[in-house]
Amino acid sequence: MSSRHKQTMLVVGGCRSGKSSFAEAWASGRFTGKTYVATTLAGDDEEMQRRVAVHRQNRGADWRTSEEPLNIAGVLRQQWRHTEVFLIDCLTLWLTNLLLQDLADEEILARVDDLAAAIRECPVSVVLVANEVGLGIVPEAPLARRFRDLAGWCNQRIGACCDQVVFMAAGLPLYLK
Repeated sequence: MSSRHKQTMLVVGGCRSGKSSFAEAWASGRFTGKTYVATTLAGDDEEMQRRVAVHRQNRGADWRTSEEPLNIAGVLRQQWRHTEVFLIDCLTLWLTNLLLQDLADEEILARVDDLAAAIRECPVSVVLVANEVGLGIVPEAPLARRFRDLAGWCNQRIGACCDQVVFMAAGLPLYLK
């Protein structure tokens, strides 16, 4: 295990902005014991299965993978002894998974707050990836507006508890905090 002090970072940006690559490079450049927390539920979706396989291949064999679509806070609390850094990819898919559980907004935000507490409590470093979905027009459908709002609130709450927040655009990092 590394003797480095704990670091926390939220990496946000649009689709294909370089968020995951940046987060992976950041973790790989600082730590040897790395755990990738995958929130994606590929299911029977062949295209999503291919995406997951490409992500796994790009990360390499030196990453431990923990697949957890719902209880990220539990992973941080229970598995920290086995790693130096957690990379959680991605919060936006995690929110989607929670929405599919038919949870009320208050329940989802309570889970976000629990994750923020787990990040603060976790004795090892944590880097989280999330989509920034609030830069466009107001969505027409109520569910899309709800999702956009929840994603924005999630990013604000997680960003507030992290040491650094990085916005990715065109593969380039803009350090917000």
